[in-house]
Amino acid sequence: MSKRLKSYFSASQELRQLSRKAGQLVALQRHYEQLAPPSLVRASRVWQLDRQTLTLAADNSAAAAKLRQLAPELAHLFQGAGCEVTGIQVRVQVARPPILRTPTPASLSAAGRQRLTDLAGKLPDSPLKSALQRLARKNNS
Repeated sequence: MSKRLKSYFSASQELRQLSRKAGQLVALQRHYEQLAPPSLVRASRVWQLDRQTLTLAADNSAAAAKLRQLAPELAHLFQGAGCEVTGIQVRVQVARPPILRTPTPASLSAAGRQRLTDLAGKLPDSPLKSALQRLARKNNS
């Protein structure tokens, strides 16, 4: 942080408290990133610390359930790292909506179509042979 910004935050009691609280949360987030499994770090973050109870925000219910299972162990690890955390709460708080991707239709290469046609030619008349022939024709378009 630049000296000018630091002097601004130290200008009043309220801003000093806010700056100290923000710094504390940043430090807790860094500890969390070191202590928690990487898959959970990607799906959650430190939310707040109130009366030595750390609240974690999870992006979905699956991550929240796993964090609740790990809460006692994480609290112990935070204490071992010198943080004054006696308990952990977990809340589901979606950070951003999931990106919905439109599925792209799969298509076979010319070699793939030829292999399907060759395989269908070796089979006796059957539903499998018909399905392979349809699949080769469908992907020819």
